[in-house]
Amino acid sequence: MASLDTRIDLGGQQNSWNGSDGSLKHSEHLISHRKIVRRWNQLSRLQRSLVYAIILIVITIVVLLCTSKTSEVINREKLTVEKELSNASSLVTDPPPNASPLKKINIDSEIIQKPLFTGPGNARQYAVVESFKHAWKGYKEHAWGHDNLKPVSGMAFDWFSLGLTIVDGLDTAYIMGLNEEFQEGKEWINNELIFTKQKDVNFFEVTIRVLGALLTNYHFTEDKMFLDKAKDLGERLMSAFSSPSGIPYSDVNLGSRTAHAPEWAHYSTTAEATTIQLEFRELSRSSNNPVFEDAAAAVSEKIHQLPKKHGLVPIFINPNTGQFAPHATITLGARGDSYYEYLLKQWLQTGKTITYLVDDYMTAIEGVREYLAKRSSPNKRLFIGELSSGSEAFNPKMDHLTCFLPGTLALGHMNGLPDWHMTMAEELLYTCYLTYAAHPTFLAPEITHFNMVSTTEDMYTKTADAHNLLRPEFVESLWYMYQITGNTTYQDWGWQIYQSFEKYAKVPNGYTSLNNVKSEKPVLRDMMESFFLSETLKYLYLLFSDDRFIIDLNKYVITSEAHPLPIHKN
Repeated sequence: MASLDTRIDLGGQQNSWNGSDGSLKHSEHLISHRKIVRRWNQLSRLQRSLVYAIILIVITIVVLLCTSKTSEVINREKLTVEKELSNASSLVTDPPPNASPLKKINIDSEIIQKPLFTGPGNARQYAVVESFKHAWKGYKEHAWGHDNLKPVSGMAFDWFSLGLTIVDGLDTAYIMGLNEEFQEGKEWINNELIFTKQKDVNFFEVTIRVLGALLTNYHFTEDKMFLDKAKDLGERLMSAFSSPSGIPYSDVNLGSRTAHAPEWAHYSTTAEATTIQLEFRELSRSSNNPVFEDAAAAVSEKIHQLPKKHGLVPIFINPNTGQFAPHATITLGARGDSYYEYLLKQWLQTGKTITYLVDDYMTAIEGVREYLAKRSSPNKRLFIGELSSGSEAFNPKMDHLTCFLPGTLALGHMNGLPDWHMTMAEELLYTCYLTYAAHPTFLAPEITHFNMVSTTEDMYTKTADAHNLLRPEFVESLWYMYQITGNTTYQDWGWQIYQSFEKYAKVPNGYTSLNNVKSEKPVLRDMMESFFLSETLKYLYLLFSDDRFIIDLNKYVITSEAHPLPIHKN
C-alpha cells in the first residue's frame, strides 16, 4: 500500500511545480507586452506610419510570391493539357499516307475567296447596267424561257430549248448587283431547266453556255441547286466522249444520252473539241468526281501527240480516227480560235503544273508569228491571217473572233511569257480597234480583209462579211489589257463602242445584230444572242470599273463564254 500512496504524492508535487512555472512565464509575457505597448506609444506618428508601411510591404511580397507559385502550377497543367489536345487533334486532321489527290484538290478550292460585287461605281458602269436591264426586260416580256430573243419582231427563238439567255446571262446580273433579275432567273433554272428532252444539242455550245454558267453561279452563291443541275448536265454530256478515239462527237442527245457526228460531215470542229476542258475540270473539282476531268483532259493529251504545223492545228478532227482532217484551214478565227485560248487557260487553271499545255501554247504562238502574222500596206498594220483549206496558201483575212488574241497574249505575258507576246498584243489590239473606227457606225464587221500591196487603204470589208453580231472579243481583250496595264485608253475605246451599240443596235425590246456596219442606217438582223448578255455587256461593265481587279486574273480563269472559274493549285 505504501508504494501506491507515494506515487500519488509524487504526482501531486509534479502538478504543483508545473503550475508555478506556468504562472511565472505568463507574468513575464505580460511584462514584455506592456514594454512593447509603452515603447510603441512613445513613437511619433511618423515613426508609427513607417512601421505600418514596412508591414504592408512585407505582406504584399508574401502574397505575390504565393500567387506566382500558384500561376506556375496552373500554366504547367494548362500546357500539358494543350499538348495532349494537340496530339489528339493531329491524329484526326493529318492525312493518311495514301491520301487521295482529289481530296487535296477540294481543300485547295475551298480556300478560294469569292469576289465581292457591290454594284456599279460610276456613270459608265451605271449605263451598262441599264443596258442589261433593258435587254433582260425585252427578253422577259417576249421570249422568257426560250433560248434567244428576236428583239425587232418581239419573237422568241429556240436553238436547244434550254433557256440560254437566262442561264448564260445570270452571272452577269449577279456581278452587276441586279438581285431581282438574278432571283427570277435562279427560280426559272430551279423549276424549269431540265435536260430530259429528246433533242440534239451542240456539245461545245451547251458546255460553255450552260455548264460553265451553272458552275460560276454555284461558285459565286454556294447554292447547291446550281451544282446539282451542273452534275446532271455533265453526266448527260459525257456520251460525247464515246467515240472510238475519245475525241468528242459534236452532237449530243441529252434525253437519250447518245452522241454522234453532225449530219453534214464525219468531223468535229477542233476548237469545239478542245474548248470544254475548263468547264469539265471544274465540274470534277466541285463534284468530287474525277471522270469529267479525266475525259476532257484526255482529249488535250491526245491532240498534244498529233503532228502540227509549228503548233498550228487544222480546224477539223475526226472523232473516229482521232486525226486532223488533211489540208483543212488553219485559222485563229472560227473553229480554231479557242483551241489556243484553252491551252494557256488550262495551264493557269491547274496552277501552272501541266507543262505540255504551256509548251504547246508557246509553240503555237511562235507559229502564229511565223506563218499567220503579217503587215498590211501602206501603213503596216499587224493582223492575223489564215492558211486556206487545200492549198494552205496565205489568206489575208481576219475574223472578228481573232480579236480575242490580244487579251490572251497579254494574259500569258502577265504570267511570265516573253515580252514580244505583249508587243504583239498591243499592236494587234490597235488593228482590231481600227476595224471599228473604219466604219461610220464605229462597229466592226464579222470579217475584215487586208491589202498586202496598196497605196491607199490597209483594210476593206466585203458586203457579205459586213454584219455585226454584237460579239464580245474586242471588248474582252480591252478588259484584259486594262486590268494588266492600268491604261485607261482602253476604257475610252470601250466607251466608244458601247455608245455605238446604244446608237445603232438598241431597239425597244432589246439589242439586235446588224446587217451592214458600212451603212449609217444598217438593216437590223433581229437577233440578240445570249453572249451579248453573258460576254459583251459583262466585259464592258468590268472594263469601266474603277477597281481593275473586280475579278482578279490571278485568282480566276475566264472561260470562252466569260464565266469566271477559280484557279486551283494543281
